[in-house]
Amino acid sequence: MTGYRDSQRLGGGRDRRSTNTLALAVVLACQLMVVLDGTVIYAALPHLRADLRLARADLSWVQNAYMLTFGGFMLLGARIGDILGHRRVFLTASAVFVLASSAGGLTQSLHGLLIARGLQGIAGAFAAPSALALLMLLFPEGAARVRAIRLYTAVSGGGSAAGLVLGGVLTDFVSWRWVLFINVPIGALLLMLGPRCLPEAPRDGGHFDAMGALTVTLGTSLLVYGLVRCVPDGAGHPGVLASLIAAGLLLTTFVLIEKGARQPITPLSLFANAQRSGAYAGRMLLIGGMLGTFFFLVQYVQEVLEFSAFRAGLAFLPLSVTQFLMVMYGVPRLMPRLGGKGLLAGGLLIAASGMVCLSRVNADTEFFADLALPIMMLGIGTGAALVPLTTAGIAGVAPHDAGAASGLINATHYIGGALGTAVVVFIVDLTLSRAALSRALTGPALESGAKAELTHALSVSAATSAAFFVLALLIVLVTIRRPRPRTLPAP
Repeated sequence: MTGYRDSQRLGGGRDRRSTNTLALAVVLACQLMVVLDGTVIYAALPHLRADLRLARADLSWVQNAYMLTFGGFMLLGARIGDILGHRRVFLTASAVFVLASSAGGLTQSLHGLLIARGLQGIAGAFAAPSALALLMLLFPEGAARVRAIRLYTAVSGGGSAAGLVLGGVLTDFVSWRWVLFINVPIGALLLMLGPRCLPEAPRDGGHFDAMGALTVTLGTSLLVYGLVRCVPDGAGHPGVLASLIAAGLLLTTFVLIEKGARQPITPLSLFANAQRSGAYAGRMLLIGGMLGTFFFLVQYVQEVLEFSAFRAGLAFLPLSVTQFLMVMYGVPRLMPRLGGKGLLAGGLLIAASGMVCLSRVNADTEFFADLALPIMMLGIGTGAALVPLTTAGIAGVAPHDAGAASGLINATHYIGGALGTAVVVFIVDLTLSRAALSRALTGPALESGAKAELTHALSVSAATSAAFFVLALLIVLVTIRRPRPRTLPAP
């Protein structure tokens, strides 16, 4: 770390900027890699199911294996980065991620694929918080950090949408296995460049909060598992009840441990700031609503509109483009005029409006006439909201808590995605079962009835996600304060 600071002081300004630019590119490449894997598998699921001869119920676990381990181990990964050094953890975890991706692409069984996806999630949980901590180290507070966070947010938000597009392209033109192999060239590039340009962050000495890490990881994983299994097994199933009760006990134990720990894995002081707590909750609701609806929207465009995997991926191109343009060009122009709170509120309103429009799908819906505009509204709204949510989530954090704060941002992103998807699927299945009792969804053929059910499922999921966004809006309006204008002295 001393050598890096010396080079920063003694080297020329141009060399310093080029080194920081290269380091930023490495950090963003890692973030893109782990974010892509949260959604790139969606368009490939029908092909994967046919190739490995899976039951339809097994498909959800291909995604959940990644989301559960990523969200569950995120706080552990952040704390280990604080103790062992973010640079070392970043490079090691990236290497494991590449190896797990290769194993997943080569596997011939469901169990092998789930193990590989779980290892990807664990490695991503260690790499992602260190990536954001390194970004904060490279760029001190000010205009440079704002620009870096804007790029980071563009990759984080746009990467999820781009994963939907890329998954369809790779599945149709190569193979579903390439949705995993695509990580190999990205990872190889950052592993070659990372040791040359990344700084070493200062390390925290002392004790590691092993019990805190264990209880929060197991508790979060059991909570997500219980919510996911509520749909197929029923809320009264003994396994579901046991997992939810155990999750509650473990998470309560985690809070008690953190209160008395000398060096907690998650300093509870991070939640003492209402703005940061509101940002974490808002992010969970926003990402949960988006991914919960994407789960049905990807199936809808392939099974109801009869799109190929490639066309299904391209259907999300308006989302990727509008989200990227908003983050890169809209936010810098609107932030000075509206402020972070105004921009965040406006983005959530636009996203909620897009979900309301999406909830009006029916059997005669056409993509360009009825779906393209709501998808673009989601891109604009989420693009406007993610930057101020990220900024609010790390505002005022002490340097020694940088890893924990960045870990919470990523944890709420992925745990929110898993929890949101589980809640949305549960509500959809509940409404479908009630509808089946009152009226049978019949048609000329069984396929017609299945299409009607899927159309109804997308409508309900979009309406539920709109409610998520409205709740997020209420939370941020209460918790996030608008900075007071400064009075300039008279000339």
